[in-house]
Amino acid sequence: MKRAFDMVVAAVGLICLAPVLAALMIAIRWKLGAPVFFRQTRPGLHGVPFRMVKFRTMRDAYDRYGVALPDAQRMTAFGRLLRSTSLDELPELWNVLRGEMSLVGPRPLLMEYLSLYSERQRRRHEVSPGVTGWAQVNGRNALSWERKFELDVWYVENRSFWLDLRILALTVRRVLVRDGISADGVDTMQRFEGSKSDG
Repeated sequence: MKRAFDMVVAAVGLICLAPVLAALMIAIRWKLGAPVFFRQTRPGLHGVPFRMVKFRTMRDAYDRYGVALPDAQRMTAFGRLLRSTSLDELPELWNVLRGEMSLVGPRPLLMEYLSLYSERQRRRHEVSPGVTGWAQVNGRNALSWERKFELDVWYVENRSFWLDLRILALTVRRVLVRDGISADGVDTMQRFEGSKSDG
């Protein structure tokens, strides 16, 4: 039932939001230039890689050695708006339609984190990654990595269709009030360097 629900909601969402998506594509092209989409390989179910697609939120900016500047220096006010409203994540509905993601599940992180997880933290990959998840409605980037992973594993152990509906409803509320987007003064989550214990 979860997969069928994901497909129907993703398909209807992409159709109904087509004008919004088109407007955002034009705005991003004007504000940030090409490309409009940000694509990156992320680990999916059981850690199998897939290409996640989002709207681009950062400008291209490099130092004199050709190295990209830190995220905070490349983020623009427009990019912050996209992130705070979660509009940058709308293209992930395409990943949901393709079966690479679910509407609800642990967020797909970076491939290099796979070797850093504790045995318990790796359980987050027992389900498909989600556009939103239990950690997202309980603090999102304002949480520590350890707390975020604990919430992810809690979801894996307690997942149900009704819990998914609750998370989707809470996600709408969080987006509307822009609550728990990130820690104060931080645009993006700090890199995960591994945990001291399994927690």
